[in-house]
Amino acid sequence: MNYFREKVIWITGASSGIGESLAVQLSALGARLILTSRNENALLQVKSQCTGNAVVLPADLSSCRFPALVQAAMAAYGKIDILINNAGIGQRATAEATSEAVLRQIMELDFYAPVLLTQALLPYFRENGGGQVVVTGSMAGLMGVPRRTAYAAAKHAAMGYFESLQVEHEIPGFSITIISPGRVRTNLSLNALHGNGARHGRMDEGQEKGIPAATCARKIIQAIAQQRKHVVIAGQEKWLWWVRKFIPPLYYRIARKYGSKHV
Repeated sequence: MNYFREKVIWITGASSGIGESLAVQLSALGARLILTSRNENALLQVKSQCTGNAVVLPADLSSCRFPALVQAAMAAYGKIDILINNAGIGQRATAEATSEAVLRQIMELDFYAPVLLTQALLPYFRENGGGQVVVTGSMAGLMGVPRRTAYAAAKHAAMGYFESLQVEHEIPGFSITIISPGRVRTNLSLNALHGNGARHGRMDEGQEKGIPAATCARKIIQAIAQQRKHVVIAGQEKWLWWVRKFIPPLYYRIARKYGSKHV
């Protein structure tokens, strides 16, 4: 994995879960890291697990000035080679029960944050002959999922934006990798929002049975090194995606009955 040696990699959502595992594994591969999330103490704990250079850059991506944040990130090492847009928040509420405030909160972090951060870096990548952007989407960004309407909407929107950017840009040496994980054993369900904004506060059965975050991170790293355009990383639930593609009526029956447990 010489691909990552000495590369400067900026990871958002780096304080836990997939982001934490990416940080630890990429550091072991010789990357120099910039770690971002709202929780500075958690970032410092992640930094302590890294074997190489790592800089902590706390920020609330749902309400920050992205050009200023990019300047702060650039000051760490003087360049950015790879941006991994991994920050996000989940949902556990029906559409009717979800307030406008929660809908906007999810869209801010799961859609606008990766989009605006990427757009702030595009001129730099053009000027410096390329780079790489990675975005952590979701299988919920590929199909509808009960009690995830806002979350699925944000992930669908992000998928549309980054896939369109893949075919639109004319920046030499620049690439985009979209990752669509299924169930991963992280704190996503613990921190997911109910319709009134309260934290879900418990580990869902489906989340508990997901693949380990370290396994997901390892596969993401492989996809980045291969400059893949889109990769679905999932366990047994991946079959539901294939059913959605080839037998839509069956998918809708399954999703309505079991969707909230299986994705």
